[in-house]
Amino acid sequence: MTMFRRGAPLFVQALGLVIVTLVAAQLIAIAVIFNLPPPPPEFYRSAEIVRALKTGQPVQPRDGRLLVVKERSALRSNGQDSIRRADFKAGIARAIGVPANRVELQIDNGPRFFVRRSPVNPPKMSDGDRPPPDGRPPREPFAREPGAGGPSGARGRDEPLIFGDFKLGVRQSDGHWLVVEPKPTFRLDSWQQRILLILLLSVIAVTPLAWLFARRLSQPITAFADAAERLGKDPRTPPLNLSGSTEVVAAASAFNMMQERLRRYVEDRTAMVGAIAHDLRTPLTRLKFRIEAAPDDIRPKLAADIDQMEAMIAATLGFVRDTNRPAERTKLELASLLESVMDEAAETGGDATVERAEKTIIEGDPVALKRLVQNLVENALKYGGAARGRVYAEDGMAIIEIDDDGPGVPPAEVERVFEPFYRGEPSRNRETGGMGLGLAVVRSLARAHGGDVTLVNRPEGGLRASVRLPA
Repeated sequence: MTMFRRGAPLFVQALGLVIVTLVAAQLIAIAVIFNLPPPPPEFYRSAEIVRALKTGQPVQPRDGRLLVVKERSALRSNGQDSIRRADFKAGIARAIGVPANRVELQIDNGPRFFVRRSPVNPPKMSDGDRPPPDGRPPREPFAREPGAGGPSGARGRDEPLIFGDFKLGVRQSDGHWLVVEPKPTFRLDSWQQRILLILLLSVIAVTPLAWLFARRLSQPITAFADAAERLGKDPRTPPLNLSGSTEVVAAASAFNMMQERLRRYVEDRTAMVGAIAHDLRTPLTRLKFRIEAAPDDIRPKLAADIDQMEAMIAATLGFVRDTNRPAERTKLELASLLESVMDEAAETGGDATVERAEKTIIEGDPVALKRLVQNLVENALKYGGAARGRVYAEDGMAIIEIDDDGPGVPPAEVERVFEPFYRGEPSRNRETGGMGLGLAVVRSLARAHGGDVTLVNRPEGGLRASVRLPA
């Protein structure tokens, strides 16, 4: 159909799905109605009602539900009685020996009620003789009036019948009512079972078609969610495929434009920082020559400041170079990565051990993740004297933890230590510490992989760096 083709607007496809579903449901309902016979009516004979009133026990009619007897404090009246209803009540009153004004008949479904008279052992009714479900009085091929004889002249006993739900009450001497009514029950007759079976088969037949339509409509939403997840991990991810309905194509085009602007924005800012850091080397070189003419007492301090600025520039250029390096995402086992970094640190004399190494696989950039772990281990060894690492999976995330035995970080500086060139304590200079880019690089790399890093002061002392990455 044209409305379900791939380029059609999403509104048209949804409207078409609703129309097809409604039409299919109506056709199935019409087919069921025209092909199934009407349900058989439920008859209740006056003799069966009288027997229930006299015995006070439930009575099973021949053509209806179980008649039950209850006591009630009141019974609502339907108002003015018709001739048939008054005649039916009078017959019941005579049969149980009470005045007719103590008998009340309540009918819940109005036009379905009727009373008819039939002879004893009436002939078997055909489908055309049965009362229709809408409650209209049936044809009476075997009806008899009081005193009338049959075809052979034999006189039959009149037996009033009632059809449908009812409540017939007899007021007792104490003012309470003895009420007879069909027992409310939920049951599945044969015709109901056939309808349910046909409806079930129709649902099974239509479900694959509805599933295909729903899947076609939901695919663009799933594609957008996947694209947003990829964009959060890597701004250089390939753009979305421009296919689908008109709205989907427009949204995908806008998403691709946004992704391209973000990529250019990040690359331009990174390139600008790199260019500034590179150009600063020239004036610093000139300053090195000019401090030769400075007094001897201030010359070492000026040289130390220039060396520190050069180290900061070198660190910045290294950060920019790693950021601009094309990422190669592959399957990576984190336990092996952590063990290799810890072994390298131990070979140089560091107190580095792995306490827990569960096999955890993620998809990431091996070079970037190795630098992430190296920075954490180096920080733990420099400022904590030891590094103890763990790798495990929890709630769909791969977790890397590095503990140290240092003094920790003041709570007010837990987030500030991730700022570039920030050093939390004055003793952290070029000899005892780095340039303040280590944790900034760790957070940048973790977020580039769709995760993050946090620092927590352990109750027993020391600092714990925890990196969470999508497993």
